Amino acid sequence: MEASRVYIAIAIIVLLGIVMMVDFTTREGDRKKLTPLAGIAFGFVIGGLLFGSNSFVSYGSICAGIIFAVIDIIKKFRGTNKKP
Repeated sequence: MEASRVYIAIAIIVLLGIVMMVDFTTREGDRKKLTPLAGIAFGFVIGGLLFGSNSFVSYGSICAGIIFAVIDIIKKFRGTNKKP
């Protein structure tokens, strides 16, 4: 296995560990559900990490994931700041 793949695998394992720790330490009322758009963004970023050998596909996928995440953040921000 190439060294870059080992680093990617370690990074994914550490990321999952952090997510699990945050999930276990939050209370039930404090948890926020993942929106479908955020899930798609997360999938694109993980896909970009997995397809690291083809830089065009990898960077394009990560860029698409970031764009979807920003769109999701904007939608959440506009939804919470509506005036009555």
